[in-house]
Amino acid sequence: MSDKHTDNQNVKEHDHMNQETKDKHEDKGHEDHHGHDGHGSHQDHHAHMVEDFKKRFWVSLVISVPIAILAPMLQHLFGFDVSFPGSDLVLFALATFVFFYGGKPFLSGLKREVVEDHTPGMMTLISLDITTSYVYSSLTTFFIEGSDFYFELATLIVVMLLGHWIEMRSQMGASKALEELINLMPNDAHKLDENGNTTEVSVEELHPGDKILVKSGEKVPLDGEILEGKSSIDESMLTGESVPVEKEPGEEVIGGSINGEGVLTVEVSKVGEETYLSQVVEMVKNAQATKSRAQGFADTAAKWLFYVALVAGLITMIYWMNVADFEFALARTVTVLIIACPHALGLAMPLVSSVSTSIAAQKGLLIRNRTQFEMARNIDKIVFDKTGTLTEGNFGVDDIIPEDGTSEEDVLQLAYSVESQSDHPIAKGIVRAGEEKKVQRLGVTDYNNLTGKGLEAKIDSDTVSILSPGAMKAEEISFDEERYNDLSQQGKTVVFVLKNHKLQGMIALSDIIRESSYKVIRELTDMGIDTVMITGDNQRVADGVGKELGLTEVIAEVLPDQKSEHIKRLQEDGTKQVAMVGDGINDAPALAAADIGIAIGAGTDVAIETADVILVNSNPRDVLNVLKLSKATHRKNIQNLWWAAGYNIIAIPLAAGILYNQGIVVTPAIGAAVMSLSTVIVAINARLLSVDDETEESKDMKPATETR
Repeated sequence: MSDKHTDNQNVKEHDHMNQETKDKHEDKGHEDHHGHDGHGSHQDHHAHMVEDFKKRFWVSLVISVPIAILAPMLQHLFGFDVSFPGSDLVLFALATFVFFYGGKPFLSGLKREVVEDHTPGMMTLISLDITTSYVYSSLTTFFIEGSDFYFELATLIVVMLLGHWIEMRSQMGASKALEELINLMPNDAHKLDENGNTTEVSVEELHPGDKILVKSGEKVPLDGEILEGKSSIDESMLTGESVPVEKEPGEEVIGGSINGEGVLTVEVSKVGEETYLSQVVEMVKNAQATKSRAQGFADTAAKWLFYVALVAGLITMIYWMNVADFEFALARTVTVLIIACPHALGLAMPLVSSVSTSIAAQKGLLIRNRTQFEMARNIDKIVFDKTGTLTEGNFGVDDIIPEDGTSEEDVLQLAYSVESQSDHPIAKGIVRAGEEKKVQRLGVTDYNNLTGKGLEAKIDSDTVSILSPGAMKAEEISFDEERYNDLSQQGKTVVFVLKNHKLQGMIALSDIIRESSYKVIRELTDMGIDTVMITGDNQRVADGVGKELGLTEVIAEVLPDQKSEHIKRLQEDGTKQVAMVGDGINDAPALAAADIGIAIGAGTDVAIETADVILVNSNPRDVLNVLKLSKATHRKNIQNLWWAAGYNIIAIPLAAGILYNQGIVVTPAIGAAVMSLSTVIVAINARLLSVDDETEESKDMKPATETR
């Protein structure tokens, strides 16, 4: 950011954009730009996977019914007999179908976890169990004596398919962040030839050095430098700048930003992957790829259970090979491996995920990435964007300083009447103040935008002007510079109201801090969590907000690439868990880079699609619910893990035959009964997940010293 840009943040020329023109020219989307199309197909792929698991579950469930009827273990357990010549072959054929059809997703997952990720997880554990069951059962059908495990094979596959279907359905919403970013860029541009004639061309046809015309209200097609014209450029969604930035010849414009009322001639400087927005796309892509390698709690638990099963099975095999025959040793080993992978584990985590997702929805939270959501319980620092997150992104009137001989109401009435004709952010703030105070609006004629200066209009026979500090100095109109500097130091934007070129007073405005921001910062501080604000706005504005809220740290005047770099710095050596809360395009790289990205629901689609959790109600205070629900979900996962696998502490040694000489041994029938019981227990326990209701928010969470 240039020194000039920094020093003049609070002396922005107060000009106004014509919103109707802006809306008329706003680009409707960019569906295929710079070769980045196709990102949206990821969501369709996710939906297809959900349907695939659903189909495999129902088909496998139907086939499992005759398997259960023909299973010798269940016949013995319930005292019935269903057998006929070749029934064992029918059982083998049905189990083979379930193994290859229903088990295919898990066998494919085994390859991904072991070969690609080099880390065993849930798919590896399931594959070990179903493969062991199928191979051993096939051997008992054709070659060796022993009990088959076809029923365990079928039920395990059915339960695991159900668990994965529930889990995937609960987190539908694949990321479209890159597609949304690309859609920000216009499709076409007005190219200027040597004679000054314009031609409508595709953005892809432009090259560095080409000259383009950017009309009022249009998006800037590509990064470039202004050759002719002056205008205010709305870069808020790209840089976080809360006020439109004044641009003149020699200054740069960013592709995707919105031009104000002026007409600009721009020389293209960057195209394709070199543009600012393309670099943001690349940063988001890289950050998401890094984040996607993180392992969730369920996979971590499954990894260790896999190792336990493998070691227990190996010890069992070695021991019984030395004291008994091979077939007995094999039967004991297979029983250990099957019991070590309880059916309940396949439902324990998905059921908790489904319930927590439902609770989150009730509390206005949308969980898009469960792995990162699980990590929220370990957050040490939370970084907040300023504009639109801690603040409303709307200007409010803080101070009205009338000149001698006039009143605050007179100054506000003049400004309110003139500004009611404008849709500029500052104008909206003044109009809101006039409406709240029920000020009478006067009739306005001859309304006129003063490019780079402000507004002017007629009220009766008087000329009323609303000017920026820069325009006041340029017109050499005197004002109380000491008072102005004091307001400016507080990070406030000041405009001047004149009647017939005589100063009537000053109006100071600032971005309104959300009521809920006071509460969330105070509670996070009480929890020992550092609160950091990061913004593209100027240092004085940021410091004012930071001081008022009591933030731990304030980082200002940063661009999107710098935001993600600051996130990495705050993460330090990997020992710190950092969350990012934001709402704009400029927050997307930081949201993706943070350990958990939290988007304000009223923000841009880009921020929402990049985030791991979305605050649907656009209330920063819901960050507290994210942390509490993450911790409650983790506790419930631990409980269910113990219910699902804890009995293995007793069952595995018994299945291995540790008390065989005493006549005590776990048979497949007993193992199946215990596993069924644990499945019922985890299902009930998951439904008991709850988060303590938040205490009622007080009506005024502002500090006692707050006077605004």
